[in-house]
Amino acid sequence: MRHAEFDDKGSCIRWTETPGEEPARVHGLGSVSAVYHAHNVARPELAGRRSLFVDLPGHGISDRPEHFGYTLEDHADALAAALDTAGLTGAELIAHSMGGAVAIVLAHRRPDLVARLVLTEANLDAFPPPAAGSSGIAAHEEDAFVDGGYARVLEKVGPLWAATMRLADPRALHRTAVGLRRGSDPVMRDILEGLPIDRVYLQGELSGELEGREALEAAGVRVVVVPGAGHNVMLDRPDSFVAAVAGRD
Repeated sequence: MRHAEFDDKGSCIRWTETPGEEPARVHGLGSVSAVYHAHNVARPELAGRRSLFVDLPGHGISDRPEHFGYTLEDHADALAAALDTAGLTGAELIAHSMGGAVAIVLAHRRPDLVARLVLTEANLDAFPPPAAGSSGIAAHEEDAFVDGGYARVLEKVGPLWAATMRLADPRALHRTAVGLRRGSDPVMRDILEGLPIDRVYLQGELSGELEGREALEAAGVRVVVVPGAGHNVMLDRPDSFVAAVAGRD
């Protein structure tokens, strides 16, 4: 396990990694990274590359300071501290859901750190629909979420997400959801369309049509719809996910 300080109070963002050749791949970013990605990194198609599994502040094995804002920009800056400490430049970010939004913001704020994005159902727009997990969390007042809303949400989200969500600090989780709902400035979709790097976006077929797909593709984003997959493409269809990460889809 490695760590980097991400604020002036000694709070640390943490990650585990496997050795290999550069450029490194940085996996996950939302929830607990290794849970969703380690099984795929072990596949022969992805072997031989340095791989990092980073848990964002407030989540997994990283610190969860109460004073931290947990906006997308805050998370991106903390991730930048981790990559700087790891000595990385030009990394590939393999990012899922909320972590995909953070990866996009990082690529905008620190273009030296990111050479490629592989995004799985990343949040691209502010104010997602009410059915989105972040909207349900952000609908609570912060203290009300900490004092009871968190437990009720854990009961509703199902065993897979709950298993990792319960490792997040409830106040950090709420602030992260509020920041995700607010979005970045410029918004994530606009940033993604303008980035001058290789960009792949994976959409699970069971999640429905990707809004704004034509505009993304016109901007050079390669959109891959994965048959039979839902939001967690890396778990539902690992063969397709690994092919996209390896650039063989």
